[in-house]
Amino acid sequence: MIGNAPLIIVRPSVAIINNKGEILLYSYSGASWGIPGGILQINETVENCIKRNVKEDLGLILNSLHLFGVYSGQDLNTKPENGEDEYHTVAIGYLCTDYAGVLTPDENQEIEAEFFKLDQLPDHTDSFIKNKLVELKENLKIG
Repeated sequence: MIGNAPLIIVRPSVAIINNKGEILLYSYSGASWGIPGGILQINETVENCIKRNVKEDLGLILNSLHLFGVYSGQDLNTKPENGEDEYHTVAIGYLCTDYAGVLTPDENQEIEAEFFKLDQLPDHTDSFIKNKLVELKENLKIG
């Protein structure tokens, strides 16, 4: 592609909820906290994308996924200040309460991961994610 047209990125993401009603958040190298996700690759399903990324980054195996919502729009436009490409994200949000394995964040990527109560999210949680988690909390009626 030639020029400055924004790229469109499909980003499947998952809200993983443990048996205590807590949500798994993660952060790369001290960046803001968010839910696990990945970038869809050619010939990959969105479900396989999120399962692959969670396994690689966090060591968990997702057994079942339930669609929570599909999000796009101005809130998901990103224009980096360092001259990188501008991009528009189409986020596909899933919910997972059925998973296996031990949480083992990938140390090579400097990933931090922890379960949090939905009413006690870290200060540096991505604002878009924080708003969607409020919706999730209301839908699930969990604390």
